[in-house]
Amino acid sequence: MPWMETCAMSERNGFIAEWRKREESMTALCRRFGISRECGYKWLNRFMNEGPGGLEDRSRTRHHHPNATPDEVELRVRQLRIEHPTWGPKKLVAWLQRHEPDLEVPAPSTVGEILRRAGLSEPRGRSQRVQRPQGIESAEPRPNALWCIDHKGHFPTRNGTHCVPLTLTDHHSRYLLGLHATTSTRFAQVRPVLLFHFSEYGLPDAIRSDNGAPFASRAPGGLSAFGVLMAKLGIRHERIEPGHPEQNGRHERMHRTLKAETASPPANTLRAQQAAFIAFQDEYNNQRPHEALQQRTPADLYTASTRPFVRIEPPMYAPEFMVREVRHNGWVSFRGFDLYVGKALDHELVGCREHNDIVEVFFYGIFVGAADLRSKGRRVRVYGCQR
Repeated sequence: MPWMETCAMSERNGFIAEWRKREESMTALCRRFGISRECGYKWLNRFMNEGPGGLEDRSRTRHHHPNATPDEVELRVRQLRIEHPTWGPKKLVAWLQRHEPDLEVPAPSTVGEILRRAGLSEPRGRSQRVQRPQGIESAEPRPNALWCIDHKGHFPTRNGTHCVPLTLTDHHSRYLLGLHATTSTRFAQVRPVLLFHFSEYGLPDAIRSDNGAPFASRAPGGLSAFGVLMAKLGIRHERIEPGHPEQNGRHERMHRTLKAETASPPANTLRAQQAAFIAFQDEYNNQRPHEALQQRTPADLYTASTRPFVRIEPPMYAPEFMVREVRHNGWVSFRGFDLYVGKALDHELVGCREHNDIVEVFFYGIFVGAADLRSKGRRVRVYGCQR
């Protein structure tokens, strides 16, 4: 004979059926079913009030959690996320704590859960730790020790105009100094932007760039018109290693945010795109908290340079140098030889120093390159590598 199977619902229904017969007292009935009188009356009251459905198990989850985030806080978090779709929980919390201190802001983990429930965030995989860039020196931890400059990849506006954003940041504070909707990478468009910001913020100690136009060239030492201007102003020009954008990682990370917030999709016209850039620059500098800055904004840390932008003085060379003016085609005469130093130095004064038939060419404090006068022919190309 098989074992008799039973369950809680069967027992409860049986208990109610026996109670309705009125053959036993409640005490005896509860003793027979192995429950307390309190439990018996509980199920009896549920049956009397709700019918057979009252005998089913109920969830024991609390209807109101004492630590639940208030509805008005959740609503404010969702609104702020919609206004700033690229901001994560930490930035949202930092902004609310700074600008709305009376609001009881939850922890970033709770804000992340609020965004997930509202469908305003997507899970992101764990990023791999990137090793510290090699081959380029670190800048001092202060504003204007190093600026970073680059062109964000070009894209067309909706009316087809070619837009090439030119960006300029302070390496230490992440302050976005300049953001301009130029139409090419030619130095003719970069120079006035640089001079404007030098007049506004002063001069940095160094500027870091990649090896693309107009920051570098195929001339001796990679010297370009950009490098010539930097040398004249006493600004050290750093170029990252080819194929290593991580050496300018802070600037590249800003570019990713710039693209997401201003060019996805782009504006209708170049003028409208520039207006979007201006709005982004203001928010990035003054509103958007930065985790690497302990959730402060770039404007909290940046101050203008103490090096004023003054009139460019001609280069001064030591007595052992012979000063020569570069001709319009990039050639300079030295001891009957024609040395090619690059068109970027047209009409500039360079210093030539000779030792054992090897002549070294300098421009201000920059080593442009060297040439061997023992080579065949009277026209010699200067070779060098200026980083």
